[in-house]
Amino acid sequence: MEADVKKLLDDTNAQMEKAISHLEAELTKVRAGKATPGMLDGIFVDYYGTNTPLQQVANVSTSDARTIVVQPWEKSMIHPIEKAITAANLGFNPQNDGVVVRITVPTLTEERRKDLVKKTKAEGEHARVTIRNIRRDMMELFKGLIKKGLPEDLGKDAEAKVQAITNNYIAKVEKHLELKEKEIMTV
Repeated sequence: MEADVKKLLDDTNAQMEKAISHLEAELTKVRAGKATPGMLDGIFVDYYGTNTPLQQVANVSTSDARTIVVQPWEKSMIHPIEKAITAANLGFNPQNDGVVVRITVPTLTEERRKDLVKKTKAEGEHARVTIRNIRRDMMELFKGLIKKGLPEDLGKDAEAKVQAITNNYIAKVEKHLELKEKEIMTV
């Protein structure tokens, strides 16, 4: 029985860690005014009839705080890459010089910064809801195990551990949001 409880607690940690990883991935996509290669994550390029992630057909890097440089591994891919970036509707205007695609990231207005903060808070709320749902499911599981014969003190102890794990991950969400908000609002 104790091994089952340990496995369920490890499972809880793993599921909540996935929620944090998802939050981190979503926050990376929110541009904070400075150029990062992660801004182009999720862009797919038509590579000889196959939708392929941009990172698999080109090198994506930043030359300075405002410029993303996309250097295709094949010169013939420069136009499909430029087309894919434009089609992604990220608000970027890619410049093609025949060798690389340069993207100048525009500065953010105060209004746009506030919108991005709202977006990050919405992502944070989504992560908190996911973590709470995991907690709820685990609590129900432990209550079911108590009814099936798990000693009540062991079950209550496990529930307390699940709550502690939940509090820890909620604090991680808050920390990520705080850092991202600071990054967005820094001019």
